[in-house]
Amino acid sequence: MAIAFFWSLEMDDSSKFEYLYSKYKNYLLYKSYQILGDYALAEDAVSEAYIRIYKNLRKINLDDAGRTIAFLAIIAKNESLTLLSKRKNVLFSELEEFNSADSYDLEGNALSDAVADDMMKVICTLKEELKQPFLLSYAYDMSHKEIASVLGITENNATVRIHRAKKKIAQLLKKGGLIDEKGNQGK
Repeated sequence: MAIAFFWSLEMDDSSKFEYLYSKYKNYLLYKSYQILGDYALAEDAVSEAYIRIYKNLRKINLDDAGRTIAFLAIIAKNESLTLLSKRKNVLFSELEEFNSADSYDLEGNALSDAVADDMMKVICTLKEELKQPFLLSYAYDMSHKEIASVLGITENNATVRIHRAKKKIAQLLKKGGLIDEKGNQGK
């Protein structure tokens, strides 16, 4: 605790950024590579993520490592998904496991490029309190207990937020005509 207190008092922005970069770069690169499946793209995503991280340094409290890694992981995840949505020839594979409460089952359904782009747009419209647990669950395969710990909420709250996110995504997909009332792909 004394070390973390020292960091928060003595560290200027450039030192804080260097610390975050050296400590988490490889982890973020690994996670981006899991999403993108291409090392060069993963490097691009992490570079973009660190630009966003630098712009948000004041939001990062080094005293809470769990929240710090969650914040960094969400930024890297979002940058990776943005890169993924820009690549028309890449399937949106990490969302194939998504199975909404409203019976839309992406398992076994390969998403078309247009649907993958639309899916990304839908996920980005979610409120942060729903988007973060959803992405941590489906992109990073974290358990509800791990998500609760990272976000500083109860396990039950994490479960509820993920359920609400899935339900909202299904509603938005139906509203946008991406799926029909039975959960079949509309486009």
